Amino acid sequence: MRPRISHVRVRPAAATTAVLLAMLAVDVATPPASSSVGSLQARLSRQRARAHTLAAGAGQASRLIAELDGQIALVTRREAAVQARLTAARAALAAAQGAVVRERELVATLVQRLTRARNALSNELVSEYESQPQSVVTVVLQAHGFTDLIERLHYLHMAQAQQKSIVDATTLAKERAQIAAARLSRLEGRDQSIAVEVATEARAIGGMNSLLQSKRLAAERVHAIQLAQLAATRSRQHQLSHELAVLEAQQAAAAPAGAGGPVPYGTAGSTGGWAIPYAIVLCESGGQNLTPNSAGASGYYQILSSTWAGAGGTGPAAYLAPKSEQDRIASILWNRGAGAANWVCAGIVGIH
Repeated sequence: MRPRISHVRVRPAAATTAVLLAMLAVDVATPPASSSVGSLQARLSRQRARAHTLAAGAGQASRLIAELDGQIALVTRREAAVQARLTAARAALAAAQGAVVRERELVATLVQRLTRARNALSNELVSEYESQPQSVVTVVLQAHGFTDLIERLHYLHMAQAQQKSIVDATTLAKERAQIAAARLSRLEGRDQSIAVEVATEARAIGGMNSLLQSKRLAAERVHAIQLAQLAATRSRQHQLSHELAVLEAQQAAAAPAGAGGPVPYGTAGSTGGWAIPYAIVLCESGGQNLTPNSAGASGYYQILSSTWAGAGGTGPAAYLAPKSEQDRIASILWNRGAGAANWVCAGIVGIH
């Protein structure tokens, strides 16, 4: 299970750099001219162990970077989705605020219209009340006949009824506008809360993205330093292997016939039980059945999986086969020295 984002810890770049550079300074000095076979072997063993540790650390840093990349991609998608929600929420809030403004303006207009209508109706009623009563003779004399009299009275009644209808309709419209304004105000408040909430979420996700980016940058720096260390360590390992091979060859050449000690390659027992010269084995794997490296080479002889399969090796990779099978394939590839170019270390230790 992958760790939570908050649990991912990366050392500060400066501190990590100092620690790694201090590690790099260990055992990289040029050995004194009086180095013995034993001291060279000890140094070579330490370099080999250190290279293994650095390779494991570089692999771990690489996996951390890949994990952070996945987390950054996830947070970036989430951030884009939240930004889209925030844009929509702000648009909805702006629309609600515009609708509230329009409804409030409508309410104000209707209030003014209602006031005018009520004033007109009131003035009409007062005018009718304050008018002097007329006798039947006067009304009849002023009217141009009975039909005209009826029309005058009917017109006055209709004017009053119409004015009252205007007042009633305006009052109803005002009430409806006030209800709509109140509803839109509540909607505006809700949209405001949503916009604030989404904006807070967007800021939180943006901060998380920034934190992950800084962690990834620190991990990349550590990874680069580890790779540089690993390259330097492997270079030192090859140099020590070459020095060891040269020293062993010098000691073998100086040894009297029949004396013990290293035997030059080409005589009985020179391989020490290996299918190729021991100096090459020592340089390649240190005599260990290693798992595949970054290039895919594995086993005692560091044979690539493709080369292993092409030479008829049993199984998918060299390190999964017993030593006898690895010896057989290595012997085929070595071909009595004709295949020395199959091993980079052959040139390093001076065997061609």
